[in-house]
Amino acid sequence: MAGGTGRVGSVIARRLSDEGWGVVAAGRAAGDLATAAGARAVVDGAVEQLDSLDLVVHAAGEGFSPKPVSAVTEADWDAATGATAKGTFFLAQAAAPHLQATHGVLVVVEDVAAYQPWPSFAAHCAAKAAQAMLTRVLARAFAPDVRVCGVAPGPVAVEPGQEERRAAETALRRLGTPDDVADAVLYLAGARYVTGSTLVVDGGRLLQSGGRPVP
Repeated sequence: MAGGTGRVGSVIARRLSDEGWGVVAAGRAAGDLATAAGARAVVDGAVEQLDSLDLVVHAAGEGFSPKPVSAVTEADWDAATGATAKGTFFLAQAAAPHLQATHGVLVVVEDVAAYQPWPSFAAHCAAKAAQAMLTRVLARAFAPDVRVCGVAPGPVAVEPGQEERRAAETALRRLGTPDDVADAVLYLAGARYVTGSTLVVDGGRLLQSGGRPVP
């Protein structure tokens, strides 16, 4: 599992382990997903420990920090798109032969930012939109042997002091938790007739703004 040491990723990894999955929770030390070589290293390390891959989860990401468009630097852009979009593609490329052998599934942890224009997070929105499209592209490319699905969380891991404001952005008027995302990953891991789709886990965040997932 790429990004398995982060706030959301670590919870997903724990829940998978609790459900009986053999889990390798890979952080940056296992490989830099902003490079193709790093993505291959993550996959190779997991295969070495587990022998085979039935489920790969991409939950890694960087560059989520507010900046006006005029202040975004090339380094900011590369940080946002590297592990998120580039990492998704090359992790999938490296994992594909192993998943094909097991008829496995790739689950990509996206973000509702893929479907909403947030001017203070331009690079992040662009990276997540690219990632959401990759979920669909890869689902077609790897079918019928491998399923590829997405989970798009809303406010589930917010900064301290932002809880009330972020909860008010949702239709349910409350925050979610990383466990809500883990529930969605577990569902998709066993949903054998689902591919190329993204399960939105946002408490109705998109409903509030009139946004909707890409068909």
